[in-house]
Order: sequence, then C-alpha cells, then structure tokens
Amino acid sequence: MKQTSVTTNTPCWTELGTSDPPAARAFYTELFGWQEDHSARPGDGDYTQMLVGGAPVAAITPRYAPQQPIAWTVCIAVADADATAARIKEFGGRILKDPTDAFDFGRFSVAADPSGAVFILWQGRSFKGAGVFNEPGSLGWAELLTRDPSGSLAFYPAVFGWDVAPSESYPQWRLDGRDFGGMLTMDDRFPPQVAPHWLPYFAAVDVDDTVSRAAALGGDVLMPATGTPGGRRIAVLRDPQGAAFGVYTAGAEG
Repeated sequence: MKQTSVTTNTPCWTELGTSDPPAARAFYTELFGWQEDHSARPGDGDYTQMLVGGAPVAAITPRYAPQQPIAWTVCIAVADADATAARIKEFGGRILKDPTDAFDFGRFSVAADPSGAVFILWQGRSFKGAGVFNEPGSLGWAELLTRDPSGSLAFYPAVFGWDVAPSESYPQWRLDGRDFGGMLTMDDRFPPQVAPHWLPYFAAVDVDDTVSRAAALGGDVLMPATGTPGGRRIAVLRDPQGAAFGVYTAGAEG
C-alpha cells in the first residue's frame, strides 16, 4: 500500500452510486468517521464529498440511471481524458460516457475494460482527487476482479503504462516502482451474475474492529478479516444498500 498522493495514470478517487445516499452517508460516517461536505460541487444534485480531517476522500452520489448498479467506482487520474478514451477504444475497451466537463472541477469519462469492469477517467482541473491516501478512512488500494486475467494484463499496461509485479496468485499493479493495486481472478467462488469490477480498499486502524462495526451497522461480511503474506490484514464488506468495498490495515506494506 504505497500510494500517498494523486499520480497521473493511477487511482485518484472513488465514488459510490447508491439507491439511498443519506443512509449510505450515515453508514460510512459511523464506520470511518467521515464528514459530509455538500458545498464541494454546488449545483450537482445530491453529489456529496466525504472528508477525513478536512481532506476529501470519496464521494457518495445517487444512481444516475435505473440500470446503474449500486457500487463503488474507481477513478483513474489522466492528463488528457479524450486521448485516453481513444486509447481505451483502440485496445478493446468501451466508452460508456464520452469525455465531459464537470463544471470547472475537471473532465471525466466512464469506461469499461474488454471484460466489462467499469472505471472513470478523471482529468483534474480545480479538483485533482483525494486529498489523502493510505491513512485511516481513505483510499489506498484498488483491486481489479476479472474473469479475463490475461486480457487485463495486456489492456491496462497498454492504456495507462502500468507495470505488473508478476505473481501466480496475485499480480500487483505499479507505476514507476510504486504499487497501488492488484488483480484477482474470479473463479467458481464468484456467482456468474457478479460482473468483473474494480474494488476500492480503505485504510483502517483495526480491520477486525471495522468488520465488527460494519456488521453492527447493517453491513455484510463478504470476506472475514484475514492476514496476508505481506503482513497486512484485509477484509471485504458490503454496505446495507449492497455496495462492496475492502478494508486493510493502515500503513501496512506488502
């Protein structure tokens, strides 16, 4: 878990599209100690940035279409959203929303890799992305869950210039020697209806305590707190509206 700031061509932000934004804000506020900042994007409906210590860490939004799944979406910082969107199409991905200006905050596009995993391109202007990473309550890791590992290992380096730390069980994404995410192959443990997706991981002081509190707040435990060879402790949870997310031990490397 090495990301500490917004870096071009790596995850910079994450947004939750949900059926009940007020209930979601209450859940994550209790779980992570987030504070609401409704003033961050005036005129953008119920889009709410969430803060840790005054720094933006994520956003909670309503779904923008009935068919939109309740899910977290990872945003990747890019220098040029239009040029990156063109590369995505060149290498077999799809553009679900053409590059569009978001007021003066930046320019974004919604894309999917060849296997269907959705992510957002973010070309920051006045808003670059999260103000803190890898601290309790903030984003520090992004995991791609895919049924096409070989295709993903070709697509993302071609589009974003990523390197891959080779591993038979868990390849890790990195750029300029810094790892920021990984890839998990979806096997028969995953029901067929679960589509490939990106999963954000938030840092926690105590993963076991976070799991217990999430369950008490009405969430589900998809993967109990587990130790990893790298020395960190991780878990995967689902909020009461149905969005999955991960937690890991803040500051742990590996």
